[in-house]
Amino acid sequence: MSDAIIAQEPSTTLTEARASLDGRRRGIAALLPFLGPAVIAAVAYIDPGNIATDVQGGAQFGYRLLWVVVFANLTAMFVQALSAKVGIATGRNLAELCRDHFGAPAAYALWVVAEIGAMATDVAEFVGAAVGFYLLLRVPLLWGAGLAAVAVIALLALERRGFRRLEAAMATFVVIIGAAYVFELIVAHPTGWVSGGAFVVTLPQGAMYLAVGIIGATIMPHIVFLHSSLTQNRIKPSSEADARHIYRFEVMDVVIALGAAGIINVAMLVVAAAAFHSSGHADVATLGQAYQMLTPALGPAAAAAFAIALLASGLSSSAVGTMSGQVIMQGFVRFSIPIWVRRAVTMVPSFIVIGLSQNPQAVLIFTQVVLSFVLPFALVPLALLTSRKDVMGGLVNSRATTATAWLIVALIIAFNVVLIGAQFTAR
Repeated sequence: MSDAIIAQEPSTTLTEARASLDGRRRGIAALLPFLGPAVIAAVAYIDPGNIATDVQGGAQFGYRLLWVVVFANLTAMFVQALSAKVGIATGRNLAELCRDHFGAPAAYALWVVAEIGAMATDVAEFVGAAVGFYLLLRVPLLWGAGLAAVAVIALLALERRGFRRLEAAMATFVVIIGAAYVFELIVAHPTGWVSGGAFVVTLPQGAMYLAVGIIGATIMPHIVFLHSSLTQNRIKPSSEADARHIYRFEVMDVVIALGAAGIINVAMLVVAAAAFHSSGHADVATLGQAYQMLTPALGPAAAAAFAIALLASGLSSSAVGTMSGQVIMQGFVRFSIPIWVRRAVTMVPSFIVIGLSQNPQAVLIFTQVVLSFVLPFALVPLALLTSRKDVMGGLVNSRATTATAWLIVALIIAFNVVLIGAQFTAR
């Protein structure tokens, strides 16, 4: 892991990990030292961008975009497993490897694109946190942004006390968000959602923009870079056999953490479809409207759960986004700044957006579409590098894995191209 981002791992974790690799810890106990990196990644998969796209997608199109959510989350699990493997196999993160293997001009170009994605993420997550404070405390959005700034900087300070503290905090946020949507699912009593969208691949007219937004909100480019950093020096393998064992544990970490995030994403869209679309309120277009409509639809407790989940999502993902931005800058151009300075700088566009925009949700969804267009610039290097034996050693991709990675890249580019074509046709 990057020294600028990750505090020294507690010695107890390293000791327990060694015992697991040596076979002296078994079952769940053997897995525990390796859990954590995917939890950090999972936070970004349930951020305010996800909430905005899932709420609007469910309200406008019912369950018909549910397959997009399922596809995006399964794809995200595959991508994050590859990213985790990069750090384990090489002791380097994806941004550093891009600089090492693609040369300076390409590295700088990729850095610029990655920073655009990081900025789009920062805006979405910070705006989401501000809206969460607004809904819960009824303070103006700019005041909510100020409260979010203080809270995020305090959250990032946990890193100085050991990375396990930050992992535990992020896991707590995931539990809070998950509990809120489990409660909303129970209250909403959705019916027919499996047959109505999860396994029916269709794209309603006018849904392409939201579909691309859902993909961008779920398979997030900055987290592709971050996850490789979270595993690069966390538990160092002493042999190729060690590396394989660590990777198997990290795959379990990905399945557990991102599986939970995927279930939450499904719940977000299903609740919106049951509460709004099914009752004839397909015109819900903002997070504020969603909050207000939840009270008559599902009761005030469900509305409060929605606001709490939005706030927890915004604060946690904003902290993770700042960490990602630091990894991207340091990896590509070998330059770093104090993490609180980066957070302060990236707050400026968010305050401008909050001050000027009358519809924060429209900004949120637009930023997620931007992320979908940035995504291939992270996935193409990932597919290239993980397929090279001179880079990955014994953890090099199999042919099937490489083929799957390139298929994912092709599908995402196709979605983006179709969206561009649709926008020109509309004009």
